[in-house]
Amino acid sequence: MKRLDGKCALITGAARGIGRAFAEAYLREGARVAIADIDIGRARETATALGAEAIAVEMDVTRQDSIEQAVTQAVDGMGRIDILVNNAALFTAAPLVEIDRTDYDRVFGVNVAGTLFTMQAVARHMIARGGGGKIINMASQAGRRGEPLVAVYCATKAAVISLTQSAGLNLIEHGINVNAIAPGVVDGEHWDGVDAFFAKYENKAPGQKKKEVGEAVPYGRMGTAEDLTGMAIFLAGPESDYIVAQCYNVDGGQWMS
Repeated sequence: MKRLDGKCALITGAARGIGRAFAEAYLREGARVAIADIDIGRARETATALGAEAIAVEMDVTRQDSIEQAVTQAVDGMGRIDILVNNAALFTAAPLVEIDRTDYDRVFGVNVAGTLFTMQAVARHMIARGGGGKIINMASQAGRRGEPLVAVYCATKAAVISLTQSAGLNLIEHGINVNAIAPGVVDGEHWDGVDAFFAKYENKAPGQKKKEVGEAVPYGRMGTAEDLTGMAIFLAGPESDYIVAQCYNVDGGQWMS
């Protein structure tokens, strides 16, 4: 028997990167998965590539109507939601004196409000259905401390950790476990954009920052999306039933807590 047999998962930002890797891992463990993404075309391509147990739903986590419609579509398509992974996120960087309010609102809208109100919508479904559930929020090592150029992103991920703690304590009475994963530096399409910010503000050659941060990881390299899937499966499965409101570092040794 597979660890997630019969479970149904909704993963935001799942058309690519970490979200897609989680979807692939959950499918291997017997779950059905809703690939939720603002890019519905790419979500459909991903769902088709992953097979019959994956469906695509369009979801803009900055819009309440879109969140609610996506949850309804996921329930209609799979029958229920047992697992939510709040993975959709944006990165930004700038010196403090150059932070733009529009950019601030955009990143907080996705990373914080998107996480909160997607949790809320899915928790309402789980409570009404009964039987509990698992919610996994994607935090970051950036939420554990500040960085000179990354004030906004760090603040959003600190907020995700705090939301996880509060939601975990609130929802466990309904049998819903809320926990989080805090990755370190994860290679992939996302980090190419991060590298470009540092190239701009630290006057580095393209790829230099990425090389430096990879070499600084105690494990000896940057992480991959696949390095995170074991924790994502664990927190979605029955072995984590007694774990509430925790944030797990999966970062090659970059942060100890």
